[in-house]
Amino acid sequence: MSESDERVDVLVIGAGASGAAFTWSLVKDGFSVTCLEQGGWTDPSRYPSIEQDWEIHRQTDFNPDPNFRGLDEDYPVNDSESPISPLMYNAVGGSTIHWSAHFPRFHPSDFRTRTLDGVADDWPLSYAELEAYFDLNDRMMGVSGMTGDTAYPAKSERQTPPIPLGGVGQTMARGFDKLGWHWWPSDSAILTSAYDGRAACNNCGPCDIGCTRRAKASTDVTYWPKALALGAQLKTRCRVREVSIGRDGLADGVLYYDADGNLHEQKANTVVMACNGIGTPRLLLNSKSTRFPDGLANSSGLVGRNLMFHPYAMVTGVFEEMLEGYKGPMGASIISQEFYETNPSRGFVRGYAFQVARGLGPVSTARGGIGGHRLAWGAKHHAAMAERLGRTITIAVIGEDLPEEHNMVTLDPVLVDSDGIPAPKVSYRLSENSRRMMDHGVRNAGEALRAAGARRITANPLLRAGGWHLLGTARMGDDPRVSVVKRSGQTHDVDNLYIIDGSVFVTAGAVNPTSTIQAVALHMAEEFKRDARLMRV
Repeated sequence: MSESDERVDVLVIGAGASGAAFTWSLVKDGFSVTCLEQGGWTDPSRYPSIEQDWEIHRQTDFNPDPNFRGLDEDYPVNDSESPISPLMYNAVGGSTIHWSAHFPRFHPSDFRTRTLDGVADDWPLSYAELEAYFDLNDRMMGVSGMTGDTAYPAKSERQTPPIPLGGVGQTMARGFDKLGWHWWPSDSAILTSAYDGRAACNNCGPCDIGCTRRAKASTDVTYWPKALALGAQLKTRCRVREVSIGRDGLADGVLYYDADGNLHEQKANTVVMACNGIGTPRLLLNSKSTRFPDGLANSSGLVGRNLMFHPYAMVTGVFEEMLEGYKGPMGASIISQEFYETNPSRGFVRGYAFQVARGLGPVSTARGGIGGHRLAWGAKHHAAMAERLGRTITIAVIGEDLPEEHNMVTLDPVLVDSDGIPAPKVSYRLSENSRRMMDHGVRNAGEALRAAGARRITANPLLRAGGWHLLGTARMGDDPRVSVVKRSGQTHDVDNLYIIDGSVFVTAGAVNPTSTIQAVALHMAEEFKRDARLMRV
């Protein structure tokens, strides 16, 4: 092992959505922060979204599944016991590099499911407490949208106007209107006009494989430039193996491998975990010691448990008219939250949302698109392509995943990464409540598509490559017997160890979680600063 790096004050592990927000918040108020990221910087000018073979990259080096992608900065995940594959991306910016930037917030009810519906647990935070941090995060990321959505309390003004609905959105809106169902233009972390030194979206489409214009708000172009200008230190290609513990039982730093496989020791006064709902429990479980034989901060036995993905179903309608569905941001058209809240007559608790997605390019269309129904090869292939390319609308049904302890992340006894660190193993099964919920969502998505004029409908009832949202594996709470961290992110077991990513979620809601992940991280940063100041007095 090399000589120890110089001790730092606050050490953040992970430079993605939460790590970037937390770091910026601290350094702007004078705190010294160093971040270790196992990936590197991406160059927006080299994203494959501007290349003619961009769809090939989506299937290969920009595949969302790290097991398939297999880049040097990736680590393997044993997902053989899960119908859903965990998807993530390691880089400065984390998975915000590889996302479609759909940007809804959690609802007030999502924080009170026990009180309202008798399931899961209430959060130790409320929507009202997070509202100012939602607004702050919107300003930092840059959000397109419009106010007035009746599914939410009143929001602050969006930074830029909503993304145009296009043929897909206008057609689907007519279908929802015909049924009398809620819909609204999606909030998206994609700019429709110049903002904060970044250009507007040009509606090219493949946002998930990188935005060369920086219109899409990955944190490498939003939070990190500001954090670095204020003095934050960011070290890339650093794969952390474990958190070390001193004789006093406090976190003393980390052991990590550099890009050449050399082992380093980084001492720190405070360690902050921001490695996502898979990476954080993996690292905690690997940080065993005589004091913490079951893994660090795991006296509750809940580190790695209560994994929540969000089950996704994809329902696709084929339309007679050309909708030009390949134009515009793929994941950002309109959202319907008609079936979001619990209605006992439906036969399940909690609910789901509809996210209306645009069409895809020719390669993805031929492969069946996100619905997975491949077009036949042979003499009829061109006719099938003409029928589908630009003429489909897909409704993604995203269901609320309730916490269950048997859904978990553990350490695989055999599989390791390229540095010999045990890989995570994911064990997950869909609950009966989720199955009934998704069946209901698929039926209603089909009804909405028919109301919009679809002449043929296909459905994928459970998307295997749908594990974009990694939540719940180090949940927050006031009781150390049934939670891992406090509302501040401070672990119950180790006073100077914090967790700030989606691991801390108590419930999953039924919308994409990134906006809420960042709002929670900013809230935790504020509590961290307050507590640090009190200790200095």
